[in-house]
Amino acid sequence: MITIIDYGLSNLLSVQHAFAHFGAETLLTNKAEDVLAADALVLPGVGAFKDGMDGLAKLGLIEPIRQKAAAGTPLLGICLGMQMLFDESEEFGLHKGLGLIPGRVVKIPDTDADGKPQRVPHISWNPLYPGGGRTDFAGTALAAVTPGEECYFIHSYEAKPQNDADCLAYTVYGGRQICAAAIHGNVLGCQFHPEKSGEVGLKIIEKFLDM
Repeated sequence: MITIIDYGLSNLLSVQHAFAHFGAETLLTNKAEDVLAADALVLPGVGAFKDGMDGLAKLGLIEPIRQKAAAGTPLLGICLGMQMLFDESEEFGLHKGLGLIPGRVVKIPDTDADGKPQRVPHISWNPLYPGGGRTDFAGTALAAVTPGEECYFIHSYEAKPQNDADCLAYTVYGGRQICAAAIHGNVLGCQFHPEKSGEVGLKIIEKFLDM
């Protein structure tokens, strides 16, 4: 059973369909008791960081998510869901996150590495490369991804892991590296949308299920 957390800020249907593609049973929920009983958790999300954390807080889901992560339950955060896994975000003020991956979420610069204006939000298909000193994605949910394969990104803020080893994958935008996926123990975050990334995204979903 894959428990997908519904706090009012995501396209849950596309995430649910991605898991259903492999015959996985899913539960959409906003209840703490369902989170605490989960075999695996998915935290999707689009929108602003503060709104996301406020949504979790109002439903009493913050501590249950933290408890499950501490207990070793596999947890996948997608887009805003990935960002909320971090300690804090600078989006519209400084706001605390779930604190499951050390680091901070910051705005993507309005200029590229050469100082020229660049579009923010970053909306495009971009390649994934192994980060944190890795040469491949072996042993992770990205294990079936060949470095250089592309996924779909849409975001204005980026996560900066405190520890380089927590950056599982990076992409390049405007001549700068952006953390595309972060991992800390059993907690995995994808800045891109695997459920909207075609065959590459499905490979990630399938490997998450296998693990």
